[in-house]
Amino acid sequence: MPMLRFLTRKMWNTRWLTLSTLAGLIMAVAFTTSIPMYSDGSLKRVVSKSLEEKSSGLPAGSVLIRYQAAGSDQAELDALNEADQYIREEIPKEILFPTQTYVRSLSIRGTQLSPDDPSKVDPSKRRQMTLFAQSGLKDEVELTQGTWYKDQPQGGVFEAVIHEEAMYRNDIHVGDVFNYPIAGGMGIPPLKIKVTGTFKPKNDASPYWFQGLEGLTGSFFMSENVFHDELLKNKKIPLNLGNWYYAFDLKDIQTSQLSPLERKLERLDITLYQKLKNTRVDISFVPLLQEFKVQSLQLQIMLFTLAAPMIAMVFYYIVMNAQQSLDRQRTVIAVMRSRGGSTKQIIWVYLLEGLILGATAMVIGPLLGWFMAKSIGSSSGFLTFVDRKAVPVGVSTEALLYGAAAVVIAIMASVIPAVVYAKSSIVSHKQKLARGDKKPFWQKWYLDVALIAVAGYGYYLFSDRQDLFGKTGLTTDQLQVHPLLFFIPALSIIALGLFFLRIFPWLLKLGNWLGKRFLPVPVYLTLTQLSRSASSYYPLMLLLILTLGLGVYNASAARTIDLNSTDRILYAYGTDVIMQADWEAVSDELPQQQNPGQGQGDGGQGGGQGQGPGQGQGQGQGTGGGNPGQPGGGGPEAPPKMRFIEPPFVIFRELEGVESAARVMLSKSNIVVSGKSLGQGMLMGIDNVDFAKVAWFRKDLFKVHPNTYLNLLGQYEQAVIVPSSFAERNHVKVGDLMNITIAQQSVEFIVVATVPYWPSQYPEQTPFFIANLEYIYDQAPVTPYEVWLKMKDGAKVAPLIETLQEKKIDIATVKDVRNELISQKKHPARGGVFGILSLGFLVSVLISLIGYILYWFFNLSSRVVQFGVLRAMGLSRKQLTGMLLLEQAFTAGLAIALGLGIGKLTSYLFLPFLQTAENVKTQVPPFRVVFDSRDTDQLYAVVAVMMLTGAALLFLHIRRLRVHQAVKLGEEK
Repeated sequence: MPMLRFLTRKMWNTRWLTLSTLAGLIMAVAFTTSIPMYSDGSLKRVVSKSLEEKSSGLPAGSVLIRYQAAGSDQAELDALNEADQYIREEIPKEILFPTQTYVRSLSIRGTQLSPDDPSKVDPSKRRQMTLFAQSGLKDEVELTQGTWYKDQPQGGVFEAVIHEEAMYRNDIHVGDVFNYPIAGGMGIPPLKIKVTGTFKPKNDASPYWFQGLEGLTGSFFMSENVFHDELLKNKKIPLNLGNWYYAFDLKDIQTSQLSPLERKLERLDITLYQKLKNTRVDISFVPLLQEFKVQSLQLQIMLFTLAAPMIAMVFYYIVMNAQQSLDRQRTVIAVMRSRGGSTKQIIWVYLLEGLILGATAMVIGPLLGWFMAKSIGSSSGFLTFVDRKAVPVGVSTEALLYGAAAVVIAIMASVIPAVVYAKSSIVSHKQKLARGDKKPFWQKWYLDVALIAVAGYGYYLFSDRQDLFGKTGLTTDQLQVHPLLFFIPALSIIALGLFFLRIFPWLLKLGNWLGKRFLPVPVYLTLTQLSRSASSYYPLMLLLILTLGLGVYNASAARTIDLNSTDRILYAYGTDVIMQADWEAVSDELPQQQNPGQGQGDGGQGGGQGQGPGQGQGQGQGTGGGNPGQPGGGGPEAPPKMRFIEPPFVIFRELEGVESAARVMLSKSNIVVSGKSLGQGMLMGIDNVDFAKVAWFRKDLFKVHPNTYLNLLGQYEQAVIVPSSFAERNHVKVGDLMNITIAQQSVEFIVVATVPYWPSQYPEQTPFFIANLEYIYDQAPVTPYEVWLKMKDGAKVAPLIETLQEKKIDIATVKDVRNELISQKKHPARGGVFGILSLGFLVSVLISLIGYILYWFFNLSSRVVQFGVLRAMGLSRKQLTGMLLLEQAFTAGLAIALGLGIGKLTSYLFLPFLQTAENVKTQVPPFRVVFDSRDTDQLYAVVAVMMLTGAALLFLHIRRLRVHQAVKLGEEK
């Protein structure tokens, strides 16, 4: 109790440090618990999506257990009953998920039937049937004829029902009786089976019919009790096939359940075989669990890697806070040690304080973590949280274990320095104070230089092995970025920050030496103070560099990923909606006299010679005085030509919700320049005015505004725009003529411009050629084109299709870029990346602000005596205030500038590697590193608040300073 009272009094006396440490612990617990919470929630979303995708076949949670008799082996009835009981009662308890469907199906060996009364049933019909007993049959079907079977044999006759399709295929009628021979030479007389009714399934797609409906056409279904008691037990007929089928509902599965469930399912084969020989699991959802486990693990690794720098930053904040607290209490600890307090007692005080704060953080942190996980799930972009269907987030055991681990690490970070201090007496403490400013361990061991080398090697690997990331499948196309692209840059920020802190004292000493003769007294005192005690400012400066640098990098990374990924999709489509109408094709074959054929006909004796209008040439001889213009007998016939009927384009313009519409014809064509073939290219025919209204252009891809190129098409009907890469490769210049083959007809164009890119076209894959559509149709037959639509905000595509159908226009294909963008935004990996980066950015801002304010508050409080002495020596309040403002500018100001600068430098160095070798050909070039002014403004606002708060604290402190109270015997606390 005395120790608890002492601890309570100590925590109250240092309540601001205690509260700030508690805030850091809560933040650490919240951050670490939010990731497994979100991972669990996103796993449920992935599971739900997988269940939807696999709804056409058996449900995703299917388990099929099968017994198949082998050779002369027979299933013992006791073993069968034991296995059946285990499957029915124990397996659902082990799986621990709701059962959607359960079916047990038992059958004996199939056989060929013979009619009991050949006069009533056609004996010539071959009927191969199998006798089944299946659970739950009456609930899944409806009788179409007759009655249900009875639960007892009727005069030695066994009753059964059949599928109505079996009745038609096998020429069976209700009331027919058949002999069912028992195979195997066991001396069992044939069974008499009477058909009492027919049925049809209520739902053909129900998982109840796991064996498929086709198998029902060769099946008799009888009572389960009769099958078991009469056939298996009394008549000793061996079981041929047993099926037990479960469909489990996996929608609420959690990450922590994946591995245990996988182990249970893999163990089932052994357990079942021991209970009933030849029994095994035929179908299970182990592959699905493994897929979920891989996805969950990848997501967690990625999110933890993204969050690791922020979590480390929070821990550093906790350590800095603890260090400040211990430094202020170091003298007290030394006095306690000198007055008889044991090391164990002192350590226990700080350990107990850590446990109390840790327990409080474990109560509040997971609640905040739950809110963070929900925020991550609602993220659709950087610092963009939308109101949509929430990710199902819950507090799991795994999340709490992560939180507990964070608390333990934080407690150790604060207790270990206390252990060192607790071993010091008051004498050793004063000796350490007298030794002055010592170098930090990272400067002694050149840790900053080592980290720069590691970061440099990471940069080398990125630049040298970009294909490495393509092989892992972690591409920006799927918003699954490689974790090292966030870990190495964070390491670079720390390394550069430490390196600049190493040279910081040298810069101060250089400035002091250069300006000692002419610097004003406050400036000289500031430089002297900073150069002599530079290491005491390192914690704050490193915190600011780290938080602001990470904030800048995370913001830029998120904006870069978001913008380039979105631009890639917009470029690939080229517009909002692309429709391809179903054009009607008709034969355009002309009568014989109008199209006399191909080639030349050489008349006979009359010497007449004629030439048809065809392109090819062929010789043929007539038998008489041939008529000019008739084909020779050996000339080939011209193939019939097809003509397309164009749907009315004006209807597309007038559709409700359409802002603009344009015709876009795409055709692979052969390219010829100066008689030389340059291979194939994609000819795009457009109406330049309409295209300008619908197409998506990224302005920085062109030297001038895109409309300039479209205007050139309007000025020259033969104009064609070609790719810059094609022009350079083939030495084509503006003004050159080229021929492009369209529908087997060569059309002449003149090059009016070269451009690097064009919406929906990739010059590195296929060269593109942009020309006037009307000119193309004047020179060649009309071929089907796409319709590009610019939609109004919120307009839907479905009503457009309905309207077009009403106007007798069928649509073959529809592509909507907005659906692709929505699908991308809903991807769990995207939400995780942007959610973590957004929260990391906000946490960075918050930690910077709190850390800065607390540091300066306690720094100023600990220097009361120093300020009093300076005032007593004649320094005015104005001079003292100026000196402290300069101190803030040289430390916090420099750290802020370094943080922003290092963050931008790191972004420019590492973010281009997000464009991996796999998607570099389809990514809209050039890949842009983006700095959004909104993010920078937010950082500037935080910096302004920090500096103003620091200045306010300074003014308040100086105003309250009393020289006669400050200058006294004693020491700083």
